[in-house]
Amino acid sequence: MRGEIRQFNGGKGVGKDGFYPPDGPPRRLAAILAADIAGYSRLMGMDEEGTHARVMRHRRELIDPTIAEHHGKVVKNTGDGFIAMFDSPVEAVRCAVVIQQSMIGRNTSLPRERWVLYRIGVNLGDVIVEPDDIYGEGVNIAARLEGIAEPGDVYISGGIYEQIKNKLVCGYQSLGDRRVKNITDPISVYRVLPDPAAVLKARTRGRHAALATGIVAGFAIAGGVLWYFLIANHAPLPNEASTPTSALQATSQPPPQPAPAPSPTPAQTTTQASPAPAPAVPQATPQAAPQPAPLPAPVASAPATPAAPEAPQTAMTAPPPPPSARSTGEPETIPLPGGTFAMGSNEDSSEKPVHRVTVKPFAIGKFPVTVGEWNACVAAKACTYAPTGMNEAPVTNLSWNDTQQYLEWLSKTTQKQYRLPTEAEWEYAARGGTETKYWWGERIEKNAANCKGCNEPYDPAAPAKVGSFMPNPFGLYDTGGGVDQWVEDCWHKTYQGAPTNGSQWMDADCSSHVIRGGSWRNDPSYVRPASRDHYDTAVRYPTHGFRVARSL
Repeated sequence: MRGEIRQFNGGKGVGKDGFYPPDGPPRRLAAILAADIAGYSRLMGMDEEGTHARVMRHRRELIDPTIAEHHGKVVKNTGDGFIAMFDSPVEAVRCAVVIQQSMIGRNTSLPRERWVLYRIGVNLGDVIVEPDDIYGEGVNIAARLEGIAEPGDVYISGGIYEQIKNKLVCGYQSLGDRRVKNITDPISVYRVLPDPAAVLKARTRGRHAALATGIVAGFAIAGGVLWYFLIANHAPLPNEASTPTSALQATSQPPPQPAPAPSPTPAQTTTQASPAPAPAVPQATPQAAPQPAPLPAPVASAPATPAAPEAPQTAMTAPPPPPSARSTGEPETIPLPGGTFAMGSNEDSSEKPVHRVTVKPFAIGKFPVTVGEWNACVAAKACTYAPTGMNEAPVTNLSWNDTQQYLEWLSKTTQKQYRLPTEAEWEYAARGGTETKYWWGERIEKNAANCKGCNEPYDPAAPAKVGSFMPNPFGLYDTGGGVDQWVEDCWHKTYQGAPTNGSQWMDADCSSHVIRGGSWRNDPSYVRPASRDHYDTAVRYPTHGFRVARSL
């Protein structure tokens, strides 16, 4: 290989590593993120010192850590913006979305005129890399995209879109080809829609535009008809006597109907693209817990917590009870009276912000649904998927759509209205009235959950039978580890705007649903009650199962 390089470079000097350096400065293909603050001069005019302090705090607490978390590098900082470089277009766009959504929470407590709103542009290009800066058209295009972006939005180039369209749970609204300053060719521009609901809104806007065009066209037709009857179809005037009939007919035709203007067509794509959440210390305040810890500042003034169910205290050293000896029939459930707790954690962006949620009384499965229970639905020809494994093992390899077949059959068979738990109900139940990182304490305990690094002996091939480990204080088994568990809610990347009454968080266009609890293949960070992930609604995966719930 080195001999080939020597021949190619024609005998030029050898670098320190034995390779001949290329001609000119080093270049590389990179995803470039450019951002600045909308209305920065106005904000500085209102409060120069306060605005500067806030911007520096955002940079220190949010922007720099988020870029590093997504494997990027800050190339330069300006007074009101920054440029960052990423190896991965997916990570670049994900970083941009996290920054924009995190800024929503940071602005909420301030008057609107003092909001700090970033405009972000992301482009994929071949750039010149210097030790302290980067240059080239790839950087310039990212800066131009940022310049035309709306405050709070992320605009991406067509090159970025082609790389990420099937890899992120986002919608994308095509804004067409745009000409920008000092760039020869038009740029294909897309607006990123992080919330699946935004896709529907974008489509609605397109339909409204088409409808408006149709209305205008209708008025044009009506005007033409009116013109025909009132003017063109009257008796001939003296100076019209010599007008040829064909000419008169030609002038009496109504004007042609204008074609509806095309509207932007957003494209929505989904995939599993979440990194493993970092360990967090969730907050919960049911009365069954010991002395409640103080809540984070944003929820410190929350109302008092209703009583939670009295839960049996279990010692980690006691042998776990045998799993329920049931292979068919109705899954066993445990009723919970409901209560108020602090949902989420401050450890991962998807688990923020921590917020108070009050859940109503409900019943939830004591165990995840087993292979035996699922096969009863298969035998009744109501479930199409036939799983494998022991009857007492949790059923796996299910899509969210698969679970709906089982729940419909179970509800019809038992005359009880079964459903998936909402995400809030699931976390409330999984916490079991505790406030610690895991329901049993702050550190992972051996043989407390079925996950990679949680138990010995460990079988990576299949999950353990349900009930093989200790129940939580609410008497629920396998709320951490075992199988990932589908819940009712559509996936949202943060809790901004989440309901506080324990209800499901749904969207009209929902292509990805939340999974909770982690699986036997995950590491311990996934078995925290606050940990959350997601997957495509219609896609099966070997670690995905569920447990049932119903309202009381």
